[in-house]
Amino acid sequence: MELPVMPPVKPMLAKPVARIPPGMHYEAKWDGFRAIVFRDGSEVELGSRTGKPLTRYFPELVGAFRERLPERCVLDGEIVIAREGRLDFDALTERIHPADSRVRMLAERTPASFVAFDLLALDAEALLDVPLADRRALLERALAGAGAPVHVAPATTDAEVARQWFEQYEGAGLDGVIAKPPGLPYLQDQRAMFKIKHERTADVVVAGYRLHKSGPVVGSLLLGLYDGRGVLQHVGVAAAFPMKRRAELVGELAPLRMDDPSGHPWAAWSEEAAHESARLPGAPSRWSGRKDLSWVPLRPERVAEVAYDHMENGARFRHTARFRRWRPDRAPESCTYAQLEEPVRYDLARILGP
Repeated sequence: MELPVMPPVKPMLAKPVARIPPGMHYEAKWDGFRAIVFRDGSEVELGSRTGKPLTRYFPELVGAFRERLPERCVLDGEIVIAREGRLDFDALTERIHPADSRVRMLAERTPASFVAFDLLALDAEALLDVPLADRRALLERALAGAGAPVHVAPATTDAEVARQWFEQYEGAGLDGVIAKPPGLPYLQDQRAMFKIKHERTADVVVAGYRLHKSGPVVGSLLLGLYDGRGVLQHVGVAAAFPMKRRAELVGELAPLRMDDPSGHPWAAWSEEAAHESARLPGAPSRWSGRKDLSWVPLRPERVAEVAYDHMENGARFRHTARFRRWRPDRAPESCTYAQLEEPVRYDLARILGP
């Protein structure tokens, strides 16, 4: 492979802001795997955000890129999987599997798509120093006849349209809006763009914690919500505490520690079969590898308010939640899924087309 921009490429990143800034190029924020696609004739490589190859996990996209992309190009975009008119991140994570036979079976059962939003090289020309607005025009021309499963991300320079997308597209599983300065060159591994994400709050039960890798202080709080059957389901974690606060939390939570965890709602967490019928912490995962998933059980009596962006399949927080405050005025049994705001459904086909 000989391209004017060669792997590995570290994608340009975005920093969070509270509001949609004016005078920008706007796109929806896709909830998938960020990928840099390199094509040189029959050679195709997919690089992840960390630089690790994704090529073997998406054979159906490799074939599509050979058919639908320019002979020599480098694209930045997002690998996504759609189910029932919305993005499905869980289905995407299932594709990262060591067995080639399973990868190919899932490629047929849950085929992926690629949403392109930047062009880094075309033919013999590197475009990293070209302004974003010009790169976008080149991208649209280069992929004008591509067709599914390769798509060009919808874009606008109208802030009001971007605000409508922010409200509507969440119903299709998208994650917010990205704002990019029109004159921006492609700055690898720099937070030169802006991301505006949804933020909501929920009252959750704190039912355990994991220790921090640096020592006997809290690394993350394990959070739960009661479902319609009255079962406490593990919905995610809250982390990102200052080190001093991590140490303080050990003392604050000490009265709730359970020496005998057999009576805990998640006591069966270490049994693989138990994860098939309930959401428990420490589920076996290809992402965790040999990571220690053990945790300290707490009596599920304390309620915290956390901020989150959106739910994954209505069952868990898609990203790490942000701790806001304790809620001594709330009873744990009142922390149910019913309190969560449900976005209005929006068909993904209306964004990407058939």
